[in-house]
Amino acid sequence: MRVGAEAPCPRRGESVPETPMSAVEAHPTEASSSTGLKAFLGLALGSAGVVYGDIGTSPLYAFKESIAHLREKSGAVHAADAIGVISLMLWTLMAIVTIKYVLVLMRFDNRGEGGTLSLMALVQRAGGRGAKLIVVIGMVGAGLFFGDAMLTPAISVLSAVEGLEVIHGAEGLQPFIVPIALVLLLGLFAVQKRGTGGVGAWFGPICVVWFGVIAVMGLASIARAPQIIAALNPAEGIAMLAHHPRLGPVVLGSVFLTVTGAEALYADMGHFGRKPIQATWMALVYPCLILNYLGQGALVLTSSSAADNPFFLMAPDWFQIPLVLLATAATVIASQAVISGAFSLTQQAVQLGLLPRMTLKPTSELHEGQIYAPQINWMLAIGVAGLVLAFKSSTALASAYGISVIGAMITSSALAVVAVHRLNKRPVWLAALLLSPFLLVETAFLGANLIKVAHGGYVPLLIASALILIMWTWMRGARKLARAEHGHVALADIMPSLIARPPMRAKGTAVFLTSDPKDAPAALLHNLKHNQVLHEQVVMLTIKVVRRPRVPDCDRIEVCDLAPGFKAMTMTFGFMESPDVAKGLLLARGRGVKFDIMRTSFFLSRRTLIPRRAHGPAYLQDLLFIFLMRNAVRAADFFHIPPSRVVELGAQINL
Repeated sequence: MRVGAEAPCPRRGESVPETPMSAVEAHPTEASSSTGLKAFLGLALGSAGVVYGDIGTSPLYAFKESIAHLREKSGAVHAADAIGVISLMLWTLMAIVTIKYVLVLMRFDNRGEGGTLSLMALVQRAGGRGAKLIVVIGMVGAGLFFGDAMLTPAISVLSAVEGLEVIHGAEGLQPFIVPIALVLLLGLFAVQKRGTGGVGAWFGPICVVWFGVIAVMGLASIARAPQIIAALNPAEGIAMLAHHPRLGPVVLGSVFLTVTGAEALYADMGHFGRKPIQATWMALVYPCLILNYLGQGALVLTSSSAADNPFFLMAPDWFQIPLVLLATAATVIASQAVISGAFSLTQQAVQLGLLPRMTLKPTSELHEGQIYAPQINWMLAIGVAGLVLAFKSSTALASAYGISVIGAMITSSALAVVAVHRLNKRPVWLAALLLSPFLLVETAFLGANLIKVAHGGYVPLLIASALILIMWTWMRGARKLARAEHGHVALADIMPSLIARPPMRAKGTAVFLTSDPKDAPAALLHNLKHNQVLHEQVVMLTIKVVRRPRVPDCDRIEVCDLAPGFKAMTMTFGFMESPDVAKGLLLARGRGVKFDIMRTSFFLSRRTLIPRRAHGPAYLQDLLFIFLMRNAVRAADFFHIPPSRVVELGAQINL
């Protein structure tokens, strides 16, 4: 029989409606149920901070780094070069962000959720061949995202604090730029455990002010050199590349900094919904970015020396200090957004079986998407601090930035090809043809960014490679562990003897966790062997994570009777949920499965893993898997089982 909550479920074959959730504005149920303009504007306002914080702060460094490659030794910048660079930046925003992400990719949602791993799960659920290749593509995308999560806070905050260099009379503060950036960044990581709820309400308004300010600055500068409007013609960018065939790839690598953060549009779709994110881009972010980039180009047309830091030099002297403060706030918000994204991606990876169990603490009773992952937080903090100390400037970091972002974009495009083929029932060749313009553009940017590998671009590649190795090792080890445990005594084989010669029955309920309900759990066999006793009610509990974000309560629990006093129970959770056995049992009790939590014991197996006697990479992978297994969060903590009711029985397993 199927038991669950009283809330109605969609009938089989019906789709679950999208339920966008604002991480900073409203409870998901309230936001999805309200159709009013106020709710929509609230979601749009929240997305301005969380979704567009990263891409919205790209003007701080993108044009400065791009035009630097074309300056002559005297410092002069030709007008055609400045116009051409701005043209490339504007049309890169159009092609990659507006068309690919906003108009195309956001249509592929996994029950309202977006992101590389969510798209991977959506494609896998559709079935078909090439499952291993799809998992590899998803792992590569996730690894590259973590590289981006380390680089974004470092380059963003450094570029904002470097605004002190252009303030008259503040030249003596230059040696303090790195320490100030470090203090801001470490302070940001230190407050992560408090959650984003308290400061999150300020994200949207601050970023709206930011976008308004950079748009006004751009307009004022355009008025002084209106010839920059020629950059709206894409032919200007193509002509500039043709005029500089050797420098073209290097310039393209820096132009790509314009769209860093574009992946957040897709990854945060589940928090705000597709339409609010699209509306915010079209009505606010995109126009403001266009005006600011045009303004920076216009400033360089009037004064080549402004290419040293065109963003801050657009502002009048009296406004430069407030602008530095506003830019710092905006970059902290951009950093917060990517850190929160890393937490969410970690939760998805753990639930999908790509990473070992980790501590994932909810930080809000109202906002389901707000979590804190302490291990990931401090790993990111150490990595970001190391990058700031090693590179010391946003210009140096720009050489490392970009490879991880373009790599993640290519993985999403590759998965989109498979999604069009499987979900829209189109031939593979047609799906590839439809997405080939994006793949060609992104491949060109990838080639341009590969030039940076020797100058720091290896950093995100090393970060991504380390994470991919960990995910691959964990998946490989989990499969080997499952095979090692499989083949134990089948539950059906011991059930007749237990019924015919029942052991002593203790009062209460015993819950045995098992990955396969057909096999007798090792803890059950040890209990019978050593204690020679069974409880009055025995429940074989299997916790299953499905490839959709969330599961309604009415589909949460499945229970079937195996024999008198024996039940098999399956709890199902989505990959965006934290498995909670205690709440699941309350659902089961509400539908007739009787038990007293104070007379219920949970029997878990504690495994001691022994590596194979071998040498080489396989042996080292075994050792890494054992290390990950030992440092994984205990099953009782991860599944929210009352610790006072847990009994652990050990066993040795040879890998």
